[in-house]
Amino acid sequence: MKKNRFTPQLTAVATMALLGAVLATPAYAGKTLDTIKSRGQVVCGVSSGVNGFSAADSTGKWTGLDVDVCRGLAAAVLGDADKVKFVPLNSQQRFTALQSGEVDILARNTTLTQTRDASLGFFATVTNYYDGQGFMVPVKSKIKSAKQLKGQTVCVQSGTTSEKNLASYSKANGLNIKPIVFEQFDAANAAYFSGRCLGYTTDASGLASIRSKEAKDPKDHVILADLISKEPLGPLVRRDDAEWFTIVKWVIYGSFEAEEFGITQANVDELKTSSTDPQVQRLLGGGKEDSGKVLGLDKDWLARAIKATGNYGESFERNLGSKSAVNLPRGLNKQWNQGGLIYGYPVR
Repeated sequence: MKKNRFTPQLTAVATMALLGAVLATPAYAGKTLDTIKSRGQVVCGVSSGVNGFSAADSTGKWTGLDVDVCRGLAAAVLGDADKVKFVPLNSQQRFTALQSGEVDILARNTTLTQTRDASLGFFATVTNYYDGQGFMVPVKSKIKSAKQLKGQTVCVQSGTTSEKNLASYSKANGLNIKPIVFEQFDAANAAYFSGRCLGYTTDASGLASIRSKEAKDPKDHVILADLISKEPLGPLVRRDDAEWFTIVKWVIYGSFEAEEFGITQANVDELKTSSTDPQVQRLLGGGKEDSGKVLGLDKDWLARAIKATGNYGESFERNLGSKSAVNLPRGLNKQWNQGGLIYGYPVR
């Protein structure tokens, strides 16, 4: 009996046919998305109140850069940006809440680090704010540099990268800084503004937020130019659902791409029907274009997200930039073609 022998050409054809079948198969939505659709809400873990990232006003309305991520997700997957439950979490609660399934996504101005990505059962998604750890001091202290904090007290929140970075910086520079550690964010704020600590350290954006919200007169406090770390901030999701991880990534990348291609909250509907740019059509699901299929979503997923929250630049300006009380420059958070690090993977 002759043995069956496959020629290299036949093997290649079979391989290509199998690959084509795999690529033609729509993405499986994943258990997280199934749960979200059944529940009718995205459950989003946020901070207990950091202006510009996630904070609730007196009526309970949440706003911020991270809040917009969650609202954009709800618009993309549920068709309604208001179908979000915001769960405020402190630094100690945040990772347990995500691990346990209490929240679907942690969008809480959290630094993406190796340990958090590799050992806690999480996927780091996309950096949506490039930051660095800084120091705030009273203007009357006349301190101009972080190294002038030698032997001084500095307020810091426990369970954060800020606490570890402060210890490392102090040791490396022989400063003997005396950390005053607080579990609660509000307690750290109160201690600094009451004079219990000479300085306050956290991400520079957080310091600007705290100063704008808590200081009697923001001009009485200066954020020093020194940055002692890299703090790439972004949402985290559980590692047990690659499909949900993919959806979260592409909603954020889509907001980056929308800004790059001039798609805004105001013109998204018009461009969807009138633009002849193939990339704009692909982003918005115009004509026969359907970028949602591979995500397990419909073709209008990104158009809804942009209509709900605007593109990345709009969200930044409204929450952190010149149109906000925080009033931070975009700096590293400009688009890649404008000297920044915001670089959306192509939706194609």
